[in-house]
Amino acid sequence: MQDSPDITDLRPSRPVSRRDALRYAAAASALAGFGSAAAGAGAPTASAAAPTLIDFAMRQVPAQDIRAAGHSGVINYVSTSRPGSSFGAKPITLPYARQLTAAGLVIVSNYQYGKPGGTAPSDFTRGQAGGVADARTAWTLHTAAGGGQSAPVFFSVDDDIDRETWNNLALPWFRGINSVIGVQRTGIYGGIRPCQWAAADGVIGRSRSPGYVWAWQTRSWSQGQIFPAAVLYQRIVSTASNPGPVVGGLEVDVNDVLAQDCGQWNMHP
Repeated sequence: MQDSPDITDLRPSRPVSRRDALRYAAAASALAGFGSAAAGAGAPTASAAAPTLIDFAMRQVPAQDIRAAGHSGVINYVSTSRPGSSFGAKPITLPYARQLTAAGLVIVSNYQYGKPGGTAPSDFTRGQAGGVADARTAWTLHTAAGGGQSAPVFFSVDDDIDRETWNNLALPWFRGINSVIGVQRTGIYGGIRPCQWAAADGVIGRSRSPGYVWAWQTRSWSQGQIFPAAVLYQRIVSTASNPGPVVGGLEVDVNDVLAQDCGQWNMHP
């Protein structure tokens, strides 16, 4: 997630395999017409591979600028800023959500409060009780902004964790989340391995697109591989040394949409 100006650089990753590239092309064909932003008169195409959503934290990016850049919508926070920080896009507000919707843009919800080395610890380290608390906060903010009642919230594992950390910390956290909002409304953001583990352990829900689950995979810590069941892939992560594209005067992350149903509010009223 792009919620800090001092985010660390990505570790090197191998190129996406030919098999994944072919899958990308198939997804792009199947997703033709996703959203209405790319269909706007004179709007440039943001990505030849797939429709794209952007994520950002510093401030709200005007809907017209998102449309002008050719993106189909946003992944926005349903969490507040950590102590000592003040991010203008955390949490998403009802007026901003209405602005985006009126412009024909889609919205997907994400929760992240803490981060490695931040003023609050990574959310997944807080165990089952922490998952209960985080889910309650996320759902309150999601619904206050007009989020769909059956839409998922993607909860962040913004770190390179191993299986032991997953089993002992992250998995109980997700089980706490499930106890509040249910498995079907729970999604994950993370590298390829946590996405796979979450799906295998049954703590994230399923997309209406057959074969897909609520996994938003980042290219970080993914060794150039893409989880076949992921609905979203964070292809560009803006860092100090590798800035993302500028939209509305703000550097943003860019995410490819891999399934027609990627958890957008308008498909889950």
